[in-house]
Amino acid sequence: MSQEKEPSADLKPAGLQAIRAALPHSPARGQGTLLVKVDLTVCRCGGVCGHPSLSVSEGVPLPLLSSGWYCMNRQPSIFIASPVSSSVKFTHSISVAGNSIGLPPRPKSKAKRHYFSSLTKPKQPQLSKSHGKEVDVSGRKLCILTAIKPSNVEKEKIKFFKSNFTYNPQFEYANPALPNVLAKHSQASNKFLKQSVSIMERTLQKYGSYEKFEQATGGSLLPKSRIWNHVRKYMVKEGCLGEIVVHLTEDLLSRASMTVVNGRPTLTINVSTAREHWLEGMLRHEIGTHYFRGINNNSQPWCNWHGRKKLGLKPINPTEEGLASIHSVLFRKDPFLWRAALLYYTVYQASQMSFSQLFQDVGRFVKDPNTRWDYCVRAKRGWIDTSQPGCFSKDQVYLDGILQILRYRESIDFHLLMALGKVSYEDVDRLKEFAVMENMRVPHFLQDHIRYMEHLEKIMEVNELTDQELQDLIV
Repeated sequence: MSQEKEPSADLKPAGLQAIRAALPHSPARGQGTLLVKVDLTVCRCGGVCGHPSLSVSEGVPLPLLSSGWYCMNRQPSIFIASPVSSSVKFTHSISVAGNSIGLPPRPKSKAKRHYFSSLTKPKQPQLSKSHGKEVDVSGRKLCILTAIKPSNVEKEKIKFFKSNFTYNPQFEYANPALPNVLAKHSQASNKFLKQSVSIMERTLQKYGSYEKFEQATGGSLLPKSRIWNHVRKYMVKEGCLGEIVVHLTEDLLSRASMTVVNGRPTLTINVSTAREHWLEGMLRHEIGTHYFRGINNNSQPWCNWHGRKKLGLKPINPTEEGLASIHSVLFRKDPFLWRAALLYYTVYQASQMSFSQLFQDVGRFVKDPNTRWDYCVRAKRGWIDTSQPGCFSKDQVYLDGILQILRYRESIDFHLLMALGKVSYEDVDRLKEFAVMENMRVPHFLQDHIRYMEHLEKIMEVNELTDQELQDLIV
């Protein structure tokens, strides 16, 4: 990876003034930040040809000397990226990841989406064209998460709140999922219900309420400028600066998602949940786990559906989400598995209750009505008439995966589990002989095995989980 360069080396004050003058609608001081993308022109031949140009949303080309994101109203945030390694290749092996219910439409304004581009334009990684939709490890379109996102959430939320929480929302869907697909994801389990309740009760015993727990351990919500800064620093740490499009939004029920959108790895972050002390855990979840395992998977014989079928691989979940969820809390002072526990609990209760009943029931653990609404919508998504019992069961996969991995933590080779890509921990040993190990990407937090294992023990201790308990539950 080449050294990063400061923009001041290329953009002198006079140059900035020239750019300001050429921009068609530069904002006045105090009226917001204009972010522009400085990029080199890439010829059809794949090489860098002609002169560098400045791309703004209006599509006006201007001569410039380097590439990166620049703040045109002298705000302190400047984003410059290093080149993508030529050895990095992406195809349809990047899976739907994170807690996403589907990526919002691609924003028209480039000010909301950052691509930390390289100073010298290398050959771009090859990704499958997904036309704005998520793809799984086999490259097949995954419409389920988009299909089950209600299109009238805000309208129904207003009705629900006006009814004093007694109305059962009637959700509408732009492109509804097929009934047989919904049926596949409507079976909730109570296998770990006792553990989910126990984890939340212990959290409340220590902090008094979820809201106090969130403030004490998560810290303050971050402004967008600080989110960008944290993301960039993490990418530098993992050596993946310039590889991922970053999109900030409020239109996401999850905290973040890692998907492939229009052929590019895309990290979408919900700014309304981005807290100071939790943000890096989210980046370990999305980039350090989902993204790196997706890249590593691309080099393996099982990188597509046919390869997986030939080798008889087990599904990637619950291992994928369980591992990522562990990494979310890995270095926290109090690594309570609160979110995974609440998601598991809410899904099961949704399978037994109407929306309004579920909302009242979740009040046992969460007082804030807006937070409760979000969890209830996640559990009831895909359903039209929420007066009936029913759930979307995917959210149980997080706690399920966490507990399985903790159960077998002493026998799992975590370095290999990461290097082999999108595989279950149960398949690791038998896949060793087929694996391609050259140029595998392993995140920084897995480099120190002893420290990593110590933190797994701390997760067990804080959540008061015992080996005997897990052995009895998971055979």
